[in-house]
Amino acid sequence: MTLEEIHGQEPVPASHDWMQGAGKALHELLVSAQRRGCLTAGVYESAKLMNVDPDNVAFCVLAADEEDEGDIALQIHFTLIQAFCCENDIDIVRVNDVGKLAAIVGPNEESGEPRDLHCILITNSNEDGWKDQALEKLNSFCEESRLVNDWVPTITLPE
Repeated sequence: MTLEEIHGQEPVPASHDWMQGAGKALHELLVSAQRRGCLTAGVYESAKLMNVDPDNVAFCVLAADEEDEGDIALQIHFTLIQAFCCENDIDIVRVNDVGKLAAIVGPNEESGEPRDLHCILITNSNEDGWKDQALEKLNSFCEESRLVNDWVPTITLPE
């Protein structure tokens, strides 16, 4: 059960341009983070990273398709990850299309196997001067969403 379900609140509808901008920014961030080696994919891999080095996590993406909504174990993981992110001031968004994420992130580079994309973490780059404008846009998007009580906003990725 999510906070929205507990309080009977529906997520506040966002303007189309605002949401579309966030989707493009997320796409840019995922591509940039993967190129720089700052992307961790998978629920368990993400949990391990958050346990070892939470200060290095810059952003979190949770993804689930409609068929995943009935997966109780996955929903429990999502709840725990959301709580951890809130406690450690890590911005977090949801995506409702794992297929689009797979098209952006692609298979595991080492094995070529499909990845678990239900949770993706973006970590801080080792490059001192690296400032990602897409990450800054997403941080602003999350901050504005929290102002209207949407603590884990859902983003639609562009086609």
